[in-house]
Amino acid sequence: MAIDPASPRFARQRVLPGVGADGQHRLAAAHVVVLGAGGLGSAVIPALAAAGVGRLTIVDDDRVEPTNLHRQTLHRDPDVGRAKVESAAETVAGLAPGIEVVPVATRFDEGGADRLLAGADLVVDGTDDLLTRYVADAAAARAGIPLVWGSAARFSGQVGVCWEARGVSYRDLFPEPPADAGLSCEIDGILPTVCTVTGGMMAGEALKLLTGVGEPMLGRVAVYDALTGRTREIAYARAADAPPRPNGPERPTAGGPPREVRAGRTAGTSTPAGEVGADALAEELASATPPILLDVREPWEAEIATIPGASLIPLGELDDRAGELDRAASVVVFCHLGVRSRLAAERLASAGFGRVRNLTGGIDAWSLAVDPDVTRY
Repeated sequence: MAIDPASPRFARQRVLPGVGADGQHRLAAAHVVVLGAGGLGSAVIPALAAAGVGRLTIVDDDRVEPTNLHRQTLHRDPDVGRAKVESAAETVAGLAPGIEVVPVATRFDEGGADRLLAGADLVVDGTDDLLTRYVADAAAARAGIPLVWGSAARFSGQVGVCWEARGVSYRDLFPEPPADAGLSCEIDGILPTVCTVTGGMMAGEALKLLTGVGEPMLGRVAVYDALTGRTREIAYARAADAPPRPNGPERPTAGGPPREVRAGRTAGTSTPAGEVGADALAEELASATPPILLDVREPWEAEIATIPGASLIPLGELDDRAGELDRAASVVVFCHLGVRSRLAAERLASAGFGRVRNLTGGIDAWSLAVDPDVTRY
């Protein structure tokens, strides 16, 4: 791993309650996909890089323009005309040596969404484009990972977290995209510090999700008003009569204004699954009655590192292939950091598997605590 979680540069972060060395290792092992290298991305991307996130994939098809520079601080005057992802990657490389940055100069759309999110632990949408957000929400649901999103225009910003595995998607907030595209920086202007505050909050939510500290903004939207310096919160949840979304939300179609936000409803219908630590799992595997090990990562990840004896069923294939597993057996599910596998364990528990648990921290925790010969990535 190129980033050293024990480096002195992270000392002030490691001493935070709930972060510690384990949280810093989780950041170093994490892969975050950031959509947009503009105003919001200029706050999100450097914050995640400086905090020690090991791999950042930056997706943006735009080029730097002079009108960007007052708020898009990833870029400088000499970058005008360059692809934003190239300029962003260059800035990050100087800010956080050792980080792996993957610049992708393309638009995030349905055609490539699943490929770009394969193996990611988290996606951050800073494009401030509604249709892109719906595509990202659906793709994140299919991948089983959280989506952190934000928007900013004029003097106001909004931040929220969606996670289908926890029963909250963006379409629970806005079931259909509004007919009116809303405010835009080009037409309505933007106070640059709105991007700074909003993007900082987005980065904070991402770091909380990756380290496990605090309470993520699931089912809540923070609205920041720069003119008053106030922040208010809007709570929402899935409507009781909403149809199930096993494969994520459908692609939105242009329609009328969004329905009223439903606040105070009980969100989520998944069945809780247990957790097991790496040390405890090692003891169980050495016993006379070891559990079944289920790896729900992608095949390319399994080629890098695996736990001996594990069966590989990628998360996207789990619903169709769950019948290959013994419902009566003890099953432990794992992935890279424990995010996708937690979703998989809950799906299996809801499908009638009575003894299913998630490996806390994933194969990365296994490498740290049990078998250092297992490659960390």
